[in-house]
Amino acid sequence: MTEAASHEQWQVHYEGMVQGVGFRYTTRRIASRLPVTGYVRNLPDGRVLLVAEGRPDQLQRLVDGVAAEMGRYVRRTTRNAVAATGHFEGFEIRF
Repeated sequence: MTEAASHEQWQVHYEGMVQGVGFRYTTRRIASRLPVTGYVRNLPDGRVLLVAEGRPDQLQRLVDGVAAEMGRYVRRTTRNAVAATGHFEGFEIRF
């Protein structure tokens, strides 16, 4: 299996008091320490969307890191895994 074939894209929605608490900046900091790409952004409905690509074990480390640091603000998390697109250069906050 090639490295690209072993990558996935995780789309994670966070609900709760997740805007205005440094959620995106914390997520970007955690992601910067891992071999993942993608973005995090606030949604108009009050949720935060994390879209990340990488190996599943690294994506899990990202999600676990976010939960460890920001879990107190999260009421509900939903995750969808799809095939990686390879379109992301790095990890960023989108506005």
